[in-house]
Amino acid sequence: MAGPWEQIQVFSGNSNPRLVEDICAYLNIPVGKAEVFKFSNDNTFVRIGNSVRQDDVFVVQSFSTPVNDSIMELLIMIDTLKRASAGRITAVIPYYGYGRTDKKDQPRVPITARLVAKLIVQAGADRVLTVDLHAGQIQGFFDIPVDEMSAMYLTARYFVEKGLENPVVVSPDLGNTKRARNFADSLQCPLAIIEKRRVGNQDKTEILNLIGSVEASRRSSSTTRLIRQAQSPRRSMSVFGAALARSTLHASTRSSVVPRLNG
Repeated sequence: MAGPWEQIQVFSGNSNPRLVEDICAYLNIPVGKAEVFKFSNDNTFVRIGNSVRQDDVFVVQSFSTPVNDSIMELLIMIDTLKRASAGRITAVIPYYGYGRTDKKDQPRVPITARLVAKLIVQAGADRVLTVDLHAGQIQGFFDIPVDEMSAMYLTARYFVEKGLENPVVVSPDLGNTKRARNFADSLQCPLAIIEKRRVGNQDKTEILNLIGSVEASRRSSSTTRLIRQAQSPRRSMSVFGAALARSTLHASTRSSVVPRLNG
């Protein structure tokens, strides 16, 4: 028994079923049975295949492509579990889509990160567990507890074990400088920063300056890999989010308190 709940159950949407299989294998429990599919009219249908009454339920769903379908699946699954009398529902979201839309940076635009947070709360989630939010203030958009885990430690350990020669950590923009600085400190290597600005609203950017040096020939290959790592969070989230989610869920079997790691 975990806390006041009967047992732990872990369910998956369609965003990353392999991740849920790995989590359940680590916990030595079966994957929760659920049907999640679309009808011919594009409506999403969810049916939970086993009892969840008074259970501690985790729904693992990353907001990956197709983002809107992934969000809708999570909302419907949470609502279904709530109506099935689940004791506690934790939404495990390794990648939180719409995270970049966290403020009004121009007239007449939405704060979609807050809207998605409100939808998750309204659907019936009791807690959210996520990995490396785009900005820390997104936690404040939720009216329920949020545990933001960090993949920085696992990522840093990976590069340390690679034994790269003269690596340089490159922040892809000014907003990511603090996180990149912490990462560079973990690797004990220099930091470079790309200053850029967005051109319109069509995912186009213009690079203005490079702050720092990446000129050394021995550093070129290491720098390229680190830039790709910094600019492709989705690719790494499923790997590092899996390990963090596994450790968090494992801790939940011993205690009702979910541990928090801050990068």
